[in-house]
Amino acid sequence: MATRDGVRRVRLGRRQFMALIGAGTLGAVLPKALGETPPAAQGRKPNVIVILIDDVGWADVGCYGCKDIPTPHIDALARGGVRFTSGYVSAPLCSPTRAGIMTGRYQQRFGHEFNPGGGGVNLGFEFGLPLTETTFADVMKKAGYATGIVGKWHLGFDAKYQPTARGFDEFFGFLGGAHAYFPPRDGGQPAKGNPIMRGKEKVEEKEYLTDAFGREAAAFVDRHRAEPFFLYFAPNAAHMPMQAPPKYLDTFSRIADERRRTHAAMMSCLDDAIGKVLARLKEDGIDENTLVMFVSDNGGPPATTSSNGPLRGGKSNMWEGGIREPLVIRWPGHVPAGKVYDEPVISLDFLPTAAAAAGAVIPAGHPLDGVDLVPYLSGKKAGPPHECLFWRMGPQWAVRKGHWKLIKVRDGPPGLYDLATDIGESKDLAAEKPEIRDELAKAYAAWDAQLAKPLWGGRPAKRPGKADKGPARLPV
Repeated sequence: MATRDGVRRVRLGRRQFMALIGAGTLGAVLPKALGETPPAAQGRKPNVIVILIDDVGWADVGCYGCKDIPTPHIDALARGGVRFTSGYVSAPLCSPTRAGIMTGRYQQRFGHEFNPGGGGVNLGFEFGLPLTETTFADVMKKAGYATGIVGKWHLGFDAKYQPTARGFDEFFGFLGGAHAYFPPRDGGQPAKGNPIMRGKEKVEEKEYLTDAFGREAAAFVDRHRAEPFFLYFAPNAAHMPMQAPPKYLDTFSRIADERRRTHAAMMSCLDDAIGKVLARLKEDGIDENTLVMFVSDNGGPPATTSSNGPLRGGKSNMWEGGIREPLVIRWPGHVPAGKVYDEPVISLDFLPTAAAAAGAVIPAGHPLDGVDLVPYLSGKKAGPPHECLFWRMGPQWAVRKGHWKLIKVRDGPPGLYDLATDIGESKDLAAEKPEIRDELAKAYAAWDAQLAKPLWGGRPAKRPGKADKGPARLPV
């Protein structure tokens, strides 16, 4: 109840009051009702939110150059933190990138090199993030954090691979690689073995899925506002199928191309869902004590009209358009606001950055490939966070050192590109710079020798006499 002076009053009956005391929740409820910051938020460990969006290209958001789709909430996140111009993911496909983020390690080290293929649970082989790996949620939970995931998992279907068996206290989302946005009654397709789940139970979601994920992520923040929490917010927008709510489609009626109009509507709804979560942080008085890390899981695919801007290639390949993504980190008081950072970083850095902020311990025997980025962003450490970054997906591979990138995507020798002057990778300098070409090839070979064989996926065996024409079409 609000009075004329704008102060909210709380009326609790005796039974309600005693029930709250018995449940230990009075300390969390009263501060919010009174419009105050929860006492537990003062001087506590920082909250951590990882926002992983899906199939969104380099130039699909305003702060990276998009002109026809407003993304005010993502742009505001970038203004409040650090925007990376050389931010990478560890694969140009969904599941491998997620495996890398979830472990802080190159996923090829434990065989999670490819998407599993197929849309359901009957794959013909066992698919899942190997149980030998310690997850992001495992690390944060051991450090005393409440842990939750909202959105797309894509790291295993069997019970032992599901989020609640991999360190997450709460899960709302789906296990597979893609899902319809509308419920069946509104034109969506039945889940066919890939239902929306709350924990381990199937639920019938009635809202447009991106709206539902925004609702659930904001609710998770609100429930845990009085304790440190780790939220992995992984909406599946703007992954296919291309489906958007009428109110957003109407907003973009000026866009003649139907697919681009739908993509714009999906992106706008996604931005609003992110805005809902960020607004809840402010409403609960914990915005200043929350580390937010944002990235897309791979480059945009042409089929959705997603734009990778000046970058060559897109989803499924090792050109910059497949692996260089919008990447933002915001942590008020710890990393500068409005900074643009040019040194190469990678989504593998999220886990060690969060662990350092939380004072969490990384288990022995699981050396991370990522690094804590905060000292580099704050100026306490100089130089690049990584000497080299590497990628491998079947016959495709790449390595970046400084502004040089060596990439192999087809038959023939690898190509060498100077990303400082040729971000579109248009001029192969391998013949002109053999010493740099050989240096990067040697670095890649040393890294490649450390990796495991893929547990599934990849290119089928060639038939005798057939030349290798490059990577097979990989499933999304």
